[in-house]
Amino acid sequence: MKIAALIPAYREEKHLAGVIAGTLPYIADILVVDDGSPDRTREIAAAAGATVLVNEHNLGKGASLARGLDHLFATGYDAAVCLDADGQHLPAEIPRFLAAAESADLVVGNRMADVEKMPFARLWTNRFTSWILSRLAGVAVPDTQCGYRLVRREAWQGVTIRTRNYDFEGEMIVAMGRKGFRIASVPVSTIYGDEVSTINPVRDTVRFFSMVWRLSKNR
Repeated sequence: MKIAALIPAYREEKHLAGVIAGTLPYIADILVVDDGSPDRTREIAAAAGATVLVNEHNLGKGASLARGLDHLFATGYDAAVCLDADGQHLPAEIPRFLAAAESADLVVGNRMADVEKMPFARLWTNRFTSWILSRLAGVAVPDTQCGYRLVRREAWQGVTIRTRNYDFEGEMIVAMGRKGFRIASVPVSTIYGDEVSTINPVRDTVRFFSMVWRLSKNR
C-alpha cells in the first residue's frame, strides 16, 4: 500500500516537530493540516519535512481530518495513518497499524490496556462512549475516542460523515461499521504530558449526544 501520515494540528508549534521527526522513519510522506493556528504551526511543519494544508479559519479537528483524507486519497494514497500533533501518540507504534491493515479497513488504537496514566474521568467517559458507539456500529471497538488510527481509501470513500469536530472520529467508526467495513483495534500507549486539551466539556458533550441521537434514529 502507498501510505501517508496525516496530522491535524492547531496551536502545536511546541510538539509538532518532534511528532514529525518520530514519524518519518516509518512513513516518508506526512501531511499536516493546520487548522487556522495563530502561532508558527505551519512554518514548523514545513521546516520539519511535512506537506502542509492550511485552513483559513479554525474549522475543527474533524474538518481537518476530512480535508486531509480527501487530499491524500485524491492524490493516489491507499491508506492514511492519523495521529495527533501533541505527542500523545507514539510514532514507534505505527508498524502495529500497518500490520493490522492487511486484514482491516479501519484500525483504531486501543489504550484500554494501559489505563493507569489515564485520568479517572476520561477513562470512564471513554468506556461509556465506546460502549454506545460500538452498539451503534455493530462491532466492538474498545477505545472509540482514540484518534490514533489507520484509514483505508475504500472505507473513507464508502461513507458520509456529517460531523466536523471531535465527534467526527466516533461517527467514522459507526459509519464504517454499518457499511460492513472491517474494523480492528491495536494496543497503543497512554500518554499525557503538558498538552492542553481543546475539548469543551459542555459543548462537545452536547455534540456527542446529538450525534448519537441522529445515528440511533437512522440505523
